[in-house]
Amino acid sequence: MGSPRRPTPHDDERARERELLAELAALYRDVDAAYADTRCPTSTECCRFGITGREPYVTSLELAALRRAVAARGGALHPKRRALPLLGGDTASERTCPMLDAAGRCSVYDARPLGCRSFFCERAETEGRPVTRGELAAFVRRVQELAARHQRDGERGRPLTRALED
Repeated sequence: MGSPRRPTPHDDERARERELLAELAALYRDVDAAYADTRCPTSTECCRFGITGREPYVTSLELAALRRAVAARGGALHPKRRALPLLGGDTASERTCPMLDAAGRCSVYDARPLGCRSFFCERAETEGRPVTRGELAAFVRRVQELAARHQRDGERGRPLTRALED
């Protein structure tokens, strides 16, 4: 029998990323708990960047989580897939999130970034106390701190669609 393989720097990088992703998952659980009293009308309007004029920004670590989720589901979505139209109308030029599946649902829901977890939809309803701007800012800082440990300048968010093109 041969000798066991020695760990490489690449192995150390992977282990560190796994640890950071576990910390990110714990943070996401905290975010989800904070927003537990908020309900979304599930229109996926927030996933239609051409309609809202907004797009979530992701850090390097959030992007790593998304890429792992895409790989776990078998790879990238078909580039010609279309999201479901909201209320009819022309969707040919509509910019939608590339993570939507053919049914218009998030294909990586459990790995969705902070920007997708924090309800900016005007139709979202909160039954209890809403999350304050200060609480949201604290979540953003925590994500940025993790991403800064992930890679150099990892805390600098980039628009989701642009980040996925890299």
